[in-house]
Amino acid sequence: MAVDPDAEFCPHCGAKVGAHRPVPWWHLHRRLYDWTLAWAYRPSSAVALAVLSFAESSFFPVPPDVLLMPLVLGNRRKWLRFATLCTVASVTGAFLGYAIGLFAIRVALMIPGVTEEGVHWLQGKFNENGELYVFVAALTPIPFKLLTITAGFAKMNLLTFVAACVVGRSLRFYAVAGLMRAFGARITPFIDKYFNWLALLFAALLVGGFIVVKYVF
Repeated sequence: MAVDPDAEFCPHCGAKVGAHRPVPWWHLHRRLYDWTLAWAYRPSSAVALAVLSFAESSFFPVPPDVLLMPLVLGNRRKWLRFATLCTVASVTGAFLGYAIGLFAIRVALMIPGVTEEGVHWLQGKFNENGELYVFVAALTPIPFKLLTITAGFAKMNLLTFVAACVVGRSLRFYAVAGLMRAFGARITPFIDKYFNWLALLFAALLVGGFIVVKYVF
């Protein structure tokens, strides 16, 4: 990663200049992380975060945290702005997920992670605790799009749906951004040192979310 040799800290991640080691070409996940981190100082960074947050709530599998965290690490003064943008875009995207479930369930079944059996099973559960399921999915690594689509298919009360989305997404994204803001300078060296293990942990949490939806709910 190229940095200004006269700078004391890297503008992309906050680490001291000279602390970076060459990244092997086969470490694609690390190169993707470094590329994402560089968005913090690009004019279009906010747009990228909004698009990812919107898409993840309705059809895209990658959660917006993967961009929110490095953006805040790269520019910690804007943590409130990034968290707010992430929340608003995600809740807005949840309306699209709801509409897909309500009007185009066959299209929804083409989305990875969405199955007919799962949707019908969750539809029955929504009659009792629909707001709880949406809130938990909004707050945790459980695939959010699966719950927004099912909420529409089950014709969940729209006001209740919006309230669960707003509370869950706000708690999650403001907490993530706040932690990055408060501990970013100390977290960055830890991430650099244990990045591969953290990437595996994140992947395990994402897969675990699908397993929880399938076997627990």
